[in-house]
Amino acid sequence: MSKAVRIHKTGGPEVLKWEDINVKNPGIGEVKIHHKAIGLNYIDIYGRTGLHPLPSLPHILGMEATGVVEAIGDGVNDIIIGDRVGYVLSPPGSYSEERIVPEQCLIKLPNEISYEAGAAMLLKGMTAQYLLHQTYKIKTGDNILIHAAAGGVGLIACQWAKHLGANVIGTVGNEEKAALAKSHGCDHAIIYTQESFKQRVDEITEGKGVNVVYDSIGRATFFDSLDCLKPLGLMVTFGNSTGHVDPFSPNILASKGSLFITRPTIFTYIAKRSNLMYMATDLFKMVSSGVVKIEINQTYDLRDAAQAHSDLEDRKTTGSTILRP
Repeated sequence: MSKAVRIHKTGGPEVLKWEDINVKNPGIGEVKIHHKAIGLNYIDIYGRTGLHPLPSLPHILGMEATGVVEAIGDGVNDIIIGDRVGYVLSPPGSYSEERIVPEQCLIKLPNEISYEAGAAMLLKGMTAQYLLHQTYKIKTGDNILIHAAAGGVGLIACQWAKHLGANVIGTVGNEEKAALAKSHGCDHAIIYTQESFKQRVDEITEGKGVNVVYDSIGRATFFDSLDCLKPLGLMVTFGNSTGHVDPFSPNILASKGSLFITRPTIFTYIAKRSNLMYMATDLFKMVSSGVVKIEINQTYDLRDAAQAHSDLEDRKTTGSTILRP
């Protein structure tokens, strides 16, 4: 028998249960993976609480992991037993010792990328890739605002955006996180618990505003973020750690300077395998070259996923967090 963390109902961290599961043999085009490291992401909390509905219950959470291929099904062409692989996949299921994954979703890990680094960077790093290169293409001299700058996506995005020539403004919750963000490419770290980020952005940009806001926070920051944008600026709301954004009239966008808004998800960007591989290759290049450093600042045993969830929700974590099967 294999082990996994499952939920039988939505709710707090206490609904996460360490249980026996049966893992089937891989079918046509499928691969069986023995997980080595599992990524923790805020989207896992959305599933646990019911903010993002799951396909069914009971269910195994988790969108990303790395591991070694244990078995392959018929029709698998490019993967062999023993390959080191990773994935970002919906529906969830990575909070497990073993899992069946479609071959088309797998990414082979370069030799220089460890299992731990892969699990800490695939979802977060490819999110940063599409945000900075596809949703809005960062240009030299752009003023940008990144919320949760000391988080998993935030630290990667700050480094990458700085490399692209942006003036990076970030929000964080305390002095320690401010120092961490600054050491990873954030030019101006605003401690939102001590000062108005809207006012500070206005001061930093001398009233011009930013070209783009990257907001994974949601309800608590959305409307003040709109006020940080320059005319024709882009609001990118890609997460809701404080809840869904309240309904609003599109006329607000007109009154604040003909603003644009988008709500992207990584799963749209990686739906085509060609784009998945382009994004992963770009990410691996940035990490292998040293432009982007992956900070794994918390590690938990998979059976302790409830504690990991609690710490993430309580904003006790920085950088990336991984779970060990």
